[in-house]
Amino acid sequence: METIQNIPRHIAIVMDGNGRWARKKHRPRFMGHKKGVEAVREIVKTCSLLKVECLSLFAFSSENWKRPEEEIKNLMGLFMMALEREARSLARNNVRLQIIGDLSHFSEKLQAKIKQVEELTKDSDGLRLIVAANYGGRWDIVESTRDIARTIEAGVLRPDDVKEDLISDNLTTTGLPDPDLFIRTGGEKRISNFLLWQMAYTELYFTDVLWPDFDEAELKKAISDYSSRQRRFGKTSEQVIADKKAAKK
Repeated sequence: METIQNIPRHIAIVMDGNGRWARKKHRPRFMGHKKGVEAVREIVKTCSLLKVECLSLFAFSSENWKRPEEEIKNLMGLFMMALEREARSLARNNVRLQIIGDLSHFSEKLQAKIKQVEELTKDSDGLRLIVAANYGGRWDIVESTRDIARTIEAGVLRPDDVKEDLISDNLTTTGLPDPDLFIRTGGEKRISNFLLWQMAYTELYFTDVLWPDFDEAELKKAISDYSSRQRRFGKTSEQVIADKKAAKK
């Protein structure tokens, strides 16, 4: 694999376009989601080889429950099947899986399978694979602030103790770096309530490629685009250049 400069530590992806991919192929929507799982497998493998620290995938949002009942049933079945088939492969390839979101809405069987796979991969110290399921960025922030409010009510903290770091530490992604690069496939140009707090300074990349067709080459294209950008975090271009020069000394 060729060398790529400036690899993001954390890549977050909204995997959009499975249904449209199936429609273009004159196939059931479910086949698009099934093909999308194959794309996940390739992107996970590529991120591992590129030494990306963390890959976050938006698999099922809290708003997706509005979809047709049959599609939701198929998605839950596909989720279970993917966990069963990929678990040992993830552990064997040193990938640690973490599912974030309100898992209480899932069946007990699916919740048990999630815990089983997380336990199986917990000692992996390679790529951190975060799968957001029944997740919403606003939900994540609300849950964080509720936890903090309870701590204040108990007298452990004062309102003035609430800082950005405290909120971050109470989110589902605590301990992980914020995303450096956000990718959305399928042509839409919005974040769709994914990691809202965490993506305050994330570089955004949108592509018309439908998720089942998003492969290693497309991922490298996104990373190359990311690498060409100057991330200033509020500083001037001159300050960023000076900081880089100082770091090299």
